Amino acid sequence: MTPSRSAAERARSLAETGDATAAAAVLEHAGAAGDADALMQLAVWRLVGTPLPRDLTVARALLARAAAIGHVDAALMQVALTANGSGAAAPDWRGALALLRVAAAGDPVAAAQLALVDAMTIDAAGRPVRAPVGELLCDAPRVVRFRGFLSAAECAHVAGVAAPMLAPARVIDPASGRWVTHPVRTADDAAIGPANEDMVVRAINARIAAASGTDIAAGEPLTVLRYRPGQQYRPHLDTMAGAANQRVMTMLLYLNAGYRGGDTHFPAPGLSVVPVPGDALLFRNTLPDDRPDPLSRHAGQPVLAGTKWLATRWIRAAPLDPWALSG
Repeated sequence: MTPSRSAAERARSLAETGDATAAAAVLEHAGAAGDADALMQLAVWRLVGTPLPRDLTVARALLARAAAIGHVDAALMQVALTANGSGAAAPDWRGALALLRVAAAGDPVAAAQLALVDAMTIDAAGRPVRAPVGELLCDAPRVVRFRGFLSAAECAHVAGVAAPMLAPARVIDPASGRWVTHPVRTADDAAIGPANEDMVVRAINARIAAASGTDIAAGEPLTVLRYRPGQQYRPHLDTMAGAANQRVMTMLLYLNAGYRGGDTHFPAPGLSVVPVPGDALLFRNTLPDDRPDPLSRHAGQPVLAGTKWLATRWIRAAPLDPWALSG
């Protein structure tokens, strides 16, 4: 006898036919009866913005209901959104930490996150008690290296969060409007958007903000890149042509060892930085008048052997909505 399909499966089938109203009705009916998977599916649709309109406040409420029933993934996503303030008036680190402690009592993933957070020297808002101090490597462009910016466990965590989402790097072709293979970055990448920005990643983003002297809200979602042998990031600028809110700085986080090649190279000043796991590299992309600095042109040299893991956070001149970059 063929088992009956779940409400979430039936709803997804309806959504694929274009009947989002019927799909939502199936999930709402099942959710009212205590189906946590149905509530989770509704929440995801409200976060993604398809096939239902994006509504972060409604998504938060759905996640809370699913978590109360015992849905582990919903509980972890609820923690993330509470910490970064999505769907609420402001971030709530204390509230997120309380939720994480509850989740950690019965879930090893939450317990591992809590252990990493508890090991950090941070204040009640998740910010570092002391701003990291770096070593100036170059004045033009300004390049600063931070030794031991991440612990080995934090490096592994960032890579682990991104790993299931990695895909070949792509970019939108301005002529066709379609996604095409990235012309200069031949790696796999994944952005850790606000729904997946757990408290460990959130605290690391706060550390980046402190090191760069910027608002955490000015940073784009942390993006992880994986380079296999022969892959590289050809010479490029991180600024964006015609952007009203320009990428003024970039922070690179080196996540692993065990590979050859992959140096970060700035051709104009002749600076090459050999990646060391746990170190971070901060550089400015713009001139004092906010024009792109041609001296900031840089490259991720080809990996010769092994696999290189790197995270990057592009920092804008002013705060931005991370959900606007999430599709």
